[in-house]
Amino acid sequence: MSKNNTRGFAKVGVVGGIAAFAFAACLGLTACDNSSTGGTATSGTAAASSEVAAPTEAATPDVPAEYTSALKKAQTYSDTMHMSKQGIYDQLVSQNGEKFSAEAAQYAVDNLDADYNANALAKAKTYQDQMSMSPEAIRDQLTSDYGEKFTQEEADYAIAHLND
Repeated sequence: MSKNNTRGFAKVGVVGGIAAFAFAACLGLTACDNSSTGGTATSGTAAASSEVAAPTEAATPDVPAEYTSALKKAQTYSDTMHMSKQGIYDQLVSQNGEKFSAEAAQYAVDNLDADYNANALAKAKTYQDQMSMSPEAIRDQLTSDYGEKFTQEEADYAIAHLND
């Protein structure tokens, strides 16, 4: 095997490992919602389960199942990964992500109960605490098309409240 092929496998391994971890984390969180099957969630996951289940309870019967699934997945991304609206949409439609239709993803982000200012702040605090980034570097990461994809207003809110 050539050296170039080895590097290609390593790249696929790293990307695949990250994707598998993210998938497993999201799968584990959504598996905690046993309310529709009559199961009970453990006390540690009860709050997360009720938050994730909330959008489907309000869904009307005429909403397609794909849309409801996209909304539930979007709620998980918002609650656990503190993602931006654009970041959630991109993940829902990604061929390397959830592979929902554009219509289902748009329905999900339009009907999602999310506080994007709070999500931006949570991401900003993570960058500050774990990566020791400056406020301006955090702002750039929050608004970058290659980063978190928050709006400028959401990033400004996060930076203004970073030390609260």
